[in-house]
Amino acid sequence: MGGAPRVPVRDGPVNGGQDPAMDIENLLRAEAPQVLGALVRRFGRFDTAEDAVQEALLAASRTWSAEGVPEDPRSWLIRTGYRRMVDLLRSEQARRRREREVGMAELAMGETDRRAGRPQETDDSLTLLLLCCHPALSHASQVALTLRAVGGLTTAEIAHAYGTSEATMGTRISRAKQQLTRAGAHFTAPTAADLPGRLIAAMRVLYLIFNEGYTASTGDELARVDLTGEAIRLTRTLAATVPDDGEVTGLLALMLLTESRRAARTGDDGGLLPLDEQDRTRWNGDLIGEGTELIDKVWNRGGTGPYQLQAAIAALHAAAAAPRHTDWPQIAMLYLWLERLTPTAPVRLSRVVAVAQAFGPVRGLALLDDLNRRHGLDQDPLTRQRERAVRAHLVQMTGDTAGATALYREAATLTGNQVERRYLLDEADRLT
Repeated sequence: MGGAPRVPVRDGPVNGGQDPAMDIENLLRAEAPQVLGALVRRFGRFDTAEDAVQEALLAASRTWSAEGVPEDPRSWLIRTGYRRMVDLLRSEQARRRREREVGMAELAMGETDRRAGRPQETDDSLTLLLLCCHPALSHASQVALTLRAVGGLTTAEIAHAYGTSEATMGTRISRAKQQLTRAGAHFTAPTAADLPGRLIAAMRVLYLIFNEGYTASTGDELARVDLTGEAIRLTRTLAATVPDDGEVTGLLALMLLTESRRAARTGDDGGLLPLDEQDRTRWNGDLIGEGTELIDKVWNRGGTGPYQLQAAIAALHAAAAAPRHTDWPQIAMLYLWLERLTPTAPVRLSRVVAVAQAFGPVRGLALLDDLNRRHGLDQDPLTRQRERAVRAHLVQMTGDTAGATALYREAATLTGNQVERRYLLDEADRLT
């Protein structure tokens, strides 16, 4: 039999210098939405323009690595994208409408006042992000298209992040672009009436991207830093564009506070470390400071939403110098508030953990049983695996090591993340 039991506090949201290659990659990802915006604005064809931009990014990656970054990288990318755009339109000349578009594209290239020159100083990131979050698309398609068009990730990178084949992801992205065309979507800012709904969709997409990166659903690595980094970058862009939106600011604060713990989430052997076992000196103080300042700025401004509440919870964790100093009663209260706003299975299960930490495992198990009866957390796809893990810890705290061992092993069979699976099996072995 092992040591003291541990309640699994979920380490993440509820639901030095760089080498030249990395500098180029970051530059390309930052410029991708600006280049795409320039092409779509000129030619009006999102689907073809997006393909042209991806090829321009690939060409830049090869050329700049060998010859260096040009003085005006955005103009270089736009010119390359223009040329590839004409090539793509020419390849469709079998259809009369495509022939007409080729003539228009060549005219655009030939006219002095329309030739690709120095780009306009316009930030198209928000318009493009909101286009990718069009209500005609499914959540999965919104995520994939955002990563491709706004994030500048290749289809292969997106496929790897979500544990599917490049061909499958390519089909999903292609269908998403076709759906936008059929829906009559245009590369224009949404109306004042549409903007609130689009912002909600965009925040949900960025939240999903960050969550998948912070605890990957499959694979041998606990996290995907490329996805968390991209989610934070895009959320910074969104927050800078709508600085008075408290929920966007709250989402950014949540990501920064959560990301601050990344370096401490695994031990020297690569094994998972729960929140209460992490070396808090390894938490990133700069991210904690920035995230806390952001949530303090918008807290109690009025209209507190779910992202602000989650950021407030993360800030309480960050403020505790040691696990025993964590204000669990306050966190339990915030989760109850959050559950009333967003009554989802992950939020309810997180409240169970907070209640158990604040008031003991018996009360936590009673709440878990009640929520299972009323809402089926043990059957919900979003919580089925973690419900077993949480129950295992709480059962262990009551002294039932045999019951906890069986639950740990059951939880391990339900996760596709190998780091998490090893942790759960190690917990089971520790009790036998």
